[in-house]
Amino acid sequence: MTEHLSERELFRLLKKKIAGTMLQSYPAVNPDISDWKGQEISDFQEELASRVNGHISEKWFYTHMKSESMALPRIDVLNLLSRYAGYNGWDDFKFRNKQSPSSVSTYKRANRIFIVVPLLVVVVLAVLFIVFKIYNTHEYRFCFYDADTREPITDNIIEVSQLLPDESPVSYLCGQNGCLSLKTDQASITLVVKTPYYLTDTVIRVLDRFKKEEMVRLRPNNYALMIHYFSRMNVKDWQQRRNQLDNMISDSALIFQVYGSGTIGMELFTKWEFINKLTMPSSSLSQIEILDTKYLNDRIMMLRFRQKEEKP
Repeated sequence: MTEHLSERELFRLLKKKIAGTMLQSYPAVNPDISDWKGQEISDFQEELASRVNGHISEKWFYTHMKSESMALPRIDVLNLLSRYAGYNGWDDFKFRNKQSPSSVSTYKRANRIFIVVPLLVVVVLAVLFIVFKIYNTHEYRFCFYDADTREPITDNIIEVSQLLPDESPVSYLCGQNGCLSLKTDQASITLVVKTPYYLTDTVIRVLDRFKKEEMVRLRPNNYALMIHYFSRMNVKDWQQRRNQLDNMISDSALIFQVYGSGTIGMELFTKWEFINKLTMPSSSLSQIEILDTKYLNDRIMMLRFRQKEEKP
């Protein structure tokens, strides 16, 4: 004989469904809704507002969700909570969940073997897959050097993004020695290497487990290096420097000075504002550090820099 759940039992089941829905957006939330407090309740209020355009107070939550109230909530609130859990309303929820779990227990026992055996196969395959991954995972070291000088690139910010199939890139920063160590079980690896004074490059390597260290050369970003040197050099022929900068920078270039060390924000320069500040004998842009450059037709279209603080 089929047994039907009472409305109070159905409401307890609805609370479990609500907790399951919350777990989809907040995987760290407590699966027992009666243990929610503080931030978890606030997150649930935001979920209701964004998903079903509804609102409940914290006091209401404590009365009906964290404790066993003698009376069920109002029907409009039950409809709201049911829609959040994925149903059309309270009546739809009751109709689709009215059968007691005990009434289907016999059916479940009869079909348990058809669930357990495939599950065991999946578990065994998963364990074998993990073992295979561990066995084939190796650590590789990539070191970067200057293509012109053949010297290691040290004391530079070198950002490396590892491109993965069907995943977002994973970013790393090299150490001061200009090297990066990472573990992978892939047969090949694709890295996008970006550093201020060298051209951005995409490096593709077929990995050899017997060759754990790779040397990667980077081509200098000559314009960025020249601007960096200009800010440090004392020259007499300022007009020559201005002509060189004019040839290097596009007329429509966007040039940003990034501030740090307590000052948040940036300042935008036109091409000639930047050239004027960089080439005046009393330049306020001395000791600059290039952060990023972009080119079009071999001329700088975008440049970001910051001014290094002079040490006392």
